[in-house]
Amino acid sequence: MSIERRVQLVENLFDQLEQETAQFKKSSGISCVSGCGKCCTYSDVEASPLEFLPWAFHLFLNGEAEKTLKILNETNSSTCLIYKPLASIDQGRCTNYKYRGLICRLFGFAANTDKYGNLRLATCKIIKESQVDAYNSTAEALTKGLYVPVFTEYYMQLNQIDFRLGNIILPVNKALKMALEEVLLYYAYRPLPNSEKKCS
Repeated sequence: MSIERRVQLVENLFDQLEQETAQFKKSSGISCVSGCGKCCTYSDVEASPLEFLPWAFHLFLNGEAEKTLKILNETNSSTCLIYKPLASIDQGRCTNYKYRGLICRLFGFAANTDKYGNLRLATCKIIKESQVDAYNSTAEALTKGLYVPVFTEYYMQLNQIDFRLGNIILPVNKALKMALEEVLLYYAYRPLPNSEKKCS
């Protein structure tokens, strides 16, 4: 399957998740704290290369893939390359929010299944402590059937697009690197994609 087709399928999955997440936010009343980027600062964030394929393809179309790969090869940081901290502690922003990965889209607004098959909201300490009422009422509503996106279900859908790239879970910067390498290798001996697809 071509890179373009895989990117399109991943983006379709992300669009579906955006709609479901928007509905869940509305139903639950839970939201990220403005300007908070604490979850992006953890060194143990893991992702699959496939969820960053749209990001890598975007960089490739804009002539930034090789430069970014060089930066990734030279970095010693385990914090996501796309995240840029601000001067104040635990605040920052995603520099490529439109192309953020599946893990970034799910965390805070999705659930995991515990060993008893019960859904448990996967969110951060900041939301739990600053939005206590909304968090508690949402946790209760989940037991009564409130719909919430589920991590495993979305990763299973991702795997169906490309089992090899979707089934590898790596530290986030290694996932970014592998996504870039996949795109660059694919076009090493193929015609470049239509230049009209270039985006700013």
